[in-house]
Amino acid sequence: MRFAIIRFPGTWSDRDCYHALHTVLEQQADILWHRETDLSGYDAVVLPGGFSYGDYLRCGAIARFSPAMEAVMEFAAKGRPVIGICNGFQVLCESGLLPGALMRNDSLQFRCEWVHLRRGGGATPWADSIPQGTVLRVPISHGAGNYYADAPTLTQLEATNRVVFRYCDAAGNPTPAANPNGSLNNIAGIINARGNVLGMMPHPERASEQLTGGADGNRIWESFIRQGLAVFS
Repeated sequence: MRFAIIRFPGTWSDRDCYHALHTVLEQQADILWHRETDLSGYDAVVLPGGFSYGDYLRCGAIARFSPAMEAVMEFAAKGRPVIGICNGFQVLCESGLLPGALMRNDSLQFRCEWVHLRRGGGATPWADSIPQGTVLRVPISHGAGNYYADAPTLTQLEATNRVVFRYCDAAGNPTPAANPNGSLNNIAGIINARGNVLGMMPHPERASEQLTGGADGNRIWESFIRQGLAVFS
């Protein structure tokens, strides 16, 4: 598989994604500057974490207007796989590819810690190889990861199985104590209606080697790699 990793001014997790995909999982990966508009040679697009454009205005609000995002939106509209991690999730919400918004953590503190995630939701190439109910251990690193959506949107997300990852304890229970940022319904990651676009606040690229604390994040990348060019219709 060949991955396009988009780098905006202020992105810092692009190298981590490259390391996980290219060095650890031995996939083809390129880091593309945000002015790049040709994604035709890629199987998947990664919007990594960081502070795009310094997170001025709102997190991801300026990156949404980068030239690359028009290409990403066209890529996603064709049913091609896109994953947005942390700031990338914020960019996806700002661009309208995913519903809702990421607000300041309810603690008003930056949170950098390991959390547990429970796999749920419907079909997506990013998690189809992960059995329902599986608990993953993956780190977070954000100050604005508090997922919010209005009541009708939240109801629709739940009714259509679009909450793919939920903060939980080690036993898989989505308790308030396991929620690191105040996200509604302990939401950590959602997909679009077709399942090809995933946005998540936790960083799978930071959980790629046991040496650095765990490798559960690889299960998300490996799920897509096994699926290949799955297209949802």
